[in-house]
Amino acid sequence: MTIRGPKKCVWLVFVSIAALLAGQGALWADEVQGVGVESEAALNATIDVDAAVLEGAGSGAIEEATVEIDSGATAWMLTSTALVLLMVPGLAMFYGGLVRTKNVLGTMMHSFAAMGIMSVLWVVCGYAMCFGENVFGGWFGWNSDYVFLRGIDTSIMDAGVPEYVFAMFQGKFAIITPALIAGAFAERVTFKGYCVFIALWGILVYNPLCHWVWAGDGFLFNMGANGAIDFAGGTVVHISAGISGLVAAIYLGSRRGYPKTAMPPSNLVLTMIGAGLLWVGWFGFNAGSSISCSLVTAQALTATQVAAAAGALVWMIIEGMHQGKATALGFASGILAGLVAVTPAAGVVQPAGAMALGAIAAIACYMAILLKNKLGYDDSLDAFGVHGTGGIVGAILLVFFIRSSWMADAAEKAGGSWSMAQQLGVQVSAVVMAIVYAAVVTLVLVVLIEKLVGLRAKPDCEMAGLDHTYHDEYGYGMLNPN
Repeated sequence: MTIRGPKKCVWLVFVSIAALLAGQGALWADEVQGVGVESEAALNATIDVDAAVLEGAGSGAIEEATVEIDSGATAWMLTSTALVLLMVPGLAMFYGGLVRTKNVLGTMMHSFAAMGIMSVLWVVCGYAMCFGENVFGGWFGWNSDYVFLRGIDTSIMDAGVPEYVFAMFQGKFAIITPALIAGAFAERVTFKGYCVFIALWGILVYNPLCHWVWAGDGFLFNMGANGAIDFAGGTVVHISAGISGLVAAIYLGSRRGYPKTAMPPSNLVLTMIGAGLLWVGWFGFNAGSSISCSLVTAQALTATQVAAAAGALVWMIIEGMHQGKATALGFASGILAGLVAVTPAAGVVQPAGAMALGAIAAIACYMAILLKNKLGYDDSLDAFGVHGTGGIVGAILLVFFIRSSWMADAAEKAGGSWSMAQQLGVQVSAVVMAIVYAAVVTLVLVVLIEKLVGLRAKPDCEMAGLDHTYHDEYGYGMLNPN
């Protein structure tokens, strides 16, 4: 591997590390004056708790001193966190197999780069913006104690799960969401521009949406009787990513030669393996969103499995009827359509409802892709066709399959009555707000980044391929990849 400009690279790394250390140093400085007293108090509190346990003191004394860790829930959340992270290389494989040979590594790097960039941003400010208290009228949240996660070092949530685990679990959603967008403009963006884009998009789009939907004081969380339903990310993840991808793809324009030039997938085996990893990882994505190890966890896991299966089956049937053959790519697309649709609904629908959502989403996504081909815009890997469309279908149509127990709880909170039509209004409102906000901010970002940094690859770079142009490598060791 050839590294160009080593002095410049070393200087950039040095400056980045220095900036992080300076930021952390400022946080430490705020705490240094009281550290001795606080440490002594913490030590005394720990000794008191240990003494109470050793001497067989009543449970009341222990509960006042600390929240007990639920080992079962914590173990499941740790597993779920790992499963959601597994989805990112799964997505890299899924996307990587769909692009041409000369763009495999560049496309996969879009997912892997998100693992680095978004993880750092999440710890620095993402968690604080998503789960801090309302600021600027509720546009996003903020809690300075969450900066660098410094305020949760000993925090145990009411669910019995260390807050570190919850923070890391939520951080994986912040990673995969911008990575999904990359499928819409695959094979035609600069790597530098992409990195700048996902960093700003995470701060300005993902974090506010996450706060609106999942924070306790978020306005969508509190809309209506029992909030807008988004169990695991229909609006926060899939609609926002799909809509943003569509906006970016249309603004940047089609790939060179599209649609006249044939652009066959480089490796559908890689895509199928990626789809399998995504299916497995989605159990953590949805069932882990219960933040517990309970009945709701089992309900969400079951809904996830049957929705994916129904989506794949229906897509296979439609494709067989429409084209005369059922393709492997179609089956994988059906899996994702079902998984995306059930994501917002996993904790509130029964298996029959989950299967219905998966089936409907498969039909809707198939039609969305046909419409794309007719209109001629280049959503390269159907980020909007599957994630945007499936997310909208799931977030809205879940209303018709909600458990009666959820509706009864909503009616009680509303003072005695809450109808399906009222909840439908809440869901539609949430979806429209997510669409409009994501679309407007994304358009502003892509325009600015294209002007200031450069986002669209130059024609000669696009012809040579992302792998050679931006990474000086070849995915398959081929000197002249297609």
